[in-house]
Amino acid sequence: MIPGLSRCPWAETNDVMRAYHDTEWGRPLHDDTRHFEYLVLDSAQAGLSWNTILQKREQYRAAFDGFNWEIVKNYDNVRVDTLLANPGIVRNKLKITATIANARAFTSIRDEFGTFDSYIWAFVEGQPVQNEWTNISSIPAYTPLSDRVSKDLKGRGFRFVGSRIIYAYMQGSGLVNDHLVTCPAWLQCKELGSH
Repeated sequence: MIPGLSRCPWAETNDVMRAYHDTEWGRPLHDDTRHFEYLVLDSAQAGLSWNTILQKREQYRAAFDGFNWEIVKNYDNVRVDTLLANPGIVRNKLKITATIANARAFTSIRDEFGTFDSYIWAFVEGQPVQNEWTNISSIPAYTPLSDRVSKDLKGRGFRFVGSRIIYAYMQGSGLVNDHLVTCPAWLQCKELGSH
C-alpha cells in the first residue's frame, strides 16, 4: 500500500475480497465472457452479500459452463433441476431461470451490436464515470444512469437486473470508478479509464 492511502473498507473482509478489490473491481472490462459472468454473479447476489457470491465463484463457473452464454441459453428443465441440486451455487429457481433468459437476451444484444461490450459501454460514451468519493457512506446504491441501463436491459428480456444490481455490475466492470479517492486503486482505475 502507498503511504497515506488505504484499501476501500468493504474489501477488508478476507483475502478473496481483497484480491477481487485489488485486481478486478472498478477496472474497465472489455471482455464479453467476463461481462456475462459479472451479470450472472451480480444477479445471484440479490439479497445476499457479495462475499457469499465470491466464495462460490468457481462453483458458478463450473455449474454454468464457464459462463458461456451460447451453452447456457439452451439449458432445459433437466439442467435446471441439476443446478437446483448443486450446493455450490445459490439454489434459487428464479435466479437460475433468469440466468438462462439472460443468456438468450445477451445473445440478442451481441447479434444487434456485435458485442455486449459495445452495447454496455455506449451508455457511458466509452469512458468510465470517474467519481471522487471520500467516504463509503457517500457511494450510492443506484443512480439515474443505472436506472436507464436497468430499464433498457429489462426491455431486452433480462431478469434480476434492477437498478441496484446493475449499479453493482457497473462498479465491478469499471463503467463507474467508485473506489474512494483515499484508495490506491482509485488512481489506477482512473488511469486505466483514460486510455
